[in-house]
Amino acid sequence: MLIFSSPLFIVLAGLFGLIIGSFLNVVIARLPIMMARRWRQECLATFPDANIEAQDGQRFDLCLPASHCPACEQTIRWYDNIPLLSWLALKGRCRHCQHPISKRYPLVELTGAILCMLPAWLFTSPTWAIAVMAASLVLLALTLIDWETLLLPDQLTLPLMWAGISLALIGISPVTLSESVIGAMVGYVSLWSLFWAFKLTTGKEGMGYGDFKLFAALGAWLGWQVLPLLILLASLSGAVIGAIVLRRQQQGLQQPFAFGPFIAIAGWVCLLWGDGLLHWYLSQLLGMR
Repeated sequence: MLIFSSPLFIVLAGLFGLIIGSFLNVVIARLPIMMARRWRQECLATFPDANIEAQDGQRFDLCLPASHCPACEQTIRWYDNIPLLSWLALKGRCRHCQHPISKRYPLVELTGAILCMLPAWLFTSPTWAIAVMAASLVLLALTLIDWETLLLPDQLTLPLMWAGISLALIGISPVTLSESVIGAMVGYVSLWSLFWAFKLTTGKEGMGYGDFKLFAALGAWLGWQVLPLLILLASLSGAVIGAIVLRRQQQGLQQPFAFGPFIAIAGWVCLLWGDGLLHWYLSQLLGMR
């Protein structure tokens, strides 16, 4: 079909990434707040006599309230909400009060476009390319949410895992159903085991349960064979970048630090170039013997 011819498909993928990237900005900002509000509501229902302040009854989700300037609270019109272009046209400021708009918004949109264009360029199967685009956008949202809040929402990690298994079931994924299921199982159990080994040894928690679920989700997409390479990439990048960031922020190395972003980034790299990296890694191991 013409739509899947390489140049056109890549351009359409980029536009899709820009649009969904704009929506991801809402997800990244609001989903942690929605989770906190739900936890507060559950606490109030479970412990009605506890001194917990009730939240306001206004609807708050991914749709309402409408996007607005945090400074003047003016609703953002559709023509000021066009991905990337509106931010550039407004020179990064609110049209009404001239309050600066964070550079994160256009950067997320641009990153979304790049994350969608690369699979469209690399993969010959359009269905698998579209699937990897969707996974890449979810990983982008998880990366930024975890980096800012140390949370990996089940609303994103669990659907990502089931999507990977479902794609293997219907034959779209390059991994078999057994490899996908075993990958999800091994992914979860391996980090769960490391968590408890570290906790029993040191009395401290080295990671969160969201990391287990994210690793399981990537195991479902990649198969169990890629998991050792994935955790190696995540650990190396996390150790190096984490140490640099904590030192620049003048925080001790014992400070809690998000590991999910590095699992997500390593998983994305393996989604796109996993076979080549795995073959290179195995050849290096065999060459050392």
